[in-house]
Amino acid sequence: MSFWQILAQLATGVGYTLGVTLACISTGLATGLALAILTRLRLPGLGPVLAVYSYVFRGVPVLVLLFIVFFGLPGIGLEVSPLLAMMLSLGLITGAYLAEVFRAGFNGIDPNEILAAEAMGLRRREILVAIELPQMLRFAVPGMLNEFTTVLKYSPFAYTVGIPDVMKQAMTLASTTLRGLEIYLAVGVIYFLIYKLMLALVRAVERRFAIPGIGRL
Repeated sequence: MSFWQILAQLATGVGYTLGVTLACISTGLATGLALAILTRLRLPGLGPVLAVYSYVFRGVPVLVLLFIVFFGLPGIGLEVSPLLAMMLSLGLITGAYLAEVFRAGFNGIDPNEILAAEAMGLRRREILVAIELPQMLRFAVPGMLNEFTTVLKYSPFAYTVGIPDVMKQAMTLASTTLRGLEIYLAVGVIYFLIYKLMLALVRAVERRFAIPGIGRL
């Protein structure tokens, strides 16, 4: 079996790798955005709860939480599919980190704009949707890119719950051919190509929504 044949065999798991990565990114984005918005609204009594969530989920290893969800929850009668287990572990941990990214983006907004909107009689929710969110998302793009690449690097954990991704294909192939060096080198090539594709897409989005004048001399 040539190196190119190894790559072709591993490529059968690329779709699963991309699916897991995108699903966990979507969960992380939804969770992080919800946390950041709730924090920004400063609802009474909710602040400490959100702080505890971020503190706990940023401290728990992804693999440990994945095993708790996939292997632990069935013990109390809750069956979880492999993909949902990845979304509930990697996705929620990513959301805790993205919440901090979004919080920093909110802090980068000029407070005078908010004061001006309040003086014009806009409600708090209207200010959040029309003024704060669009600017925050622009400020947050670089931090979001870092978290997206982190999700990709953690996605190989999917093989531990039976998802036939690239890593699962590699382990099966290595056990039958005993050519681990070539196989795992090919795995590295595939993940690097996926990373470069993701980087190109995010950079295109960043250029599309870049704030005029930012980053220019």
